[in-house]
Amino acid sequence: MTTQQLDAQQLKKSFQTIGLMGKPRHDVTLQMHKNLFQWLKDRNYNVLVDRPIGEQLQLPEQYLANVDEIGQQAQLAIVIGGDGNMLGKARTLAKYDIAVIGINRGNLGFLTDIDPKNAYTQLQACLEHGEFFVEERFILDVCVEQQGKIIHCSNAVNEAVIHPAKIAHMIDFHVYIDDKFAFSQRSDGLIISTPTGSTAYSLSAGGPILTPSLNAITLVPMFPHTLSSRPLVINADSKISIRFAEYNTAQLEVGCDSQIALPFSPNDIVHIQKSQHKLRLLHLKNYNYYNVLSTKLGWFS
Repeated sequence: MTTQQLDAQQLKKSFQTIGLMGKPRHDVTLQMHKNLFQWLKDRNYNVLVDRPIGEQLQLPEQYLANVDEIGQQAQLAIVIGGDGNMLGKARTLAKYDIAVIGINRGNLGFLTDIDPKNAYTQLQACLEHGEFFVEERFILDVCVEQQGKIIHCSNAVNEAVIHPAKIAHMIDFHVYIDDKFAFSQRSDGLIISTPTGSTAYSLSAGGPILTPSLNAITLVPMFPHTLSSRPLVINADSKISIRFAEYNTAQLEVGCDSQIALPFSPNDIVHIQKSQHKLRLLHLKNYNYYNVLSTKLGWFS
């Protein structure tokens, strides 16, 4: 038995409480939450349901919990939905020692492994037979400093994006890596991406694909005002600081996974670095990252 298999067997035994999460977009998805809740209860698992979903399903109060409570009490969270749902929950759940797996009800599904057509068979293989492994992926801490004090902080699983609050504005900024000046740029913004996010917004802007195990961060310019600007890959243990030219007049934002926006002014400094917390993704035993790439990006010949 390999170390990976042994870890899976040990973790399987610890799955006593399971969180059920997601954001239903239609009745079909909500029905799946209802069916999966009953399926887990029939197998004697303690189930905690994300409160908004549980209230829609009219479940008793004992089964309802918010995201933090699920992170604190459960050993596994099942997220039904697309990658957007997974990102929203993952930013909070990464603070806790909990594995996360997704049932894909979205479009691409880079982070949601399980096919809804085979969901119960695949979940049974994971929960009852230990046919899974857990992969850790780092996330980013994103903070805004104003006059020496941190005024905003958030996390990003995919990427942090520096951009003007209003469209059709370019910004001038200076990038420092580990407190050393790296480059200046005039562009529509800058994407700072994790390997997980390298197949998301960064990819659409011309950034490289990084395999999840790489300890690296990419800096990808958004419509730079020079042909010499190119994506830059740096060590993920580096600290990135971004300062802005005094003559920038537009209000600025740093977006986290396109879901959270932290406003700031040109006089502020944005700091981005690897978080101490990690996202623990539970994968099916036969998961192959390269197969996912080929399928999602249409690489088949």
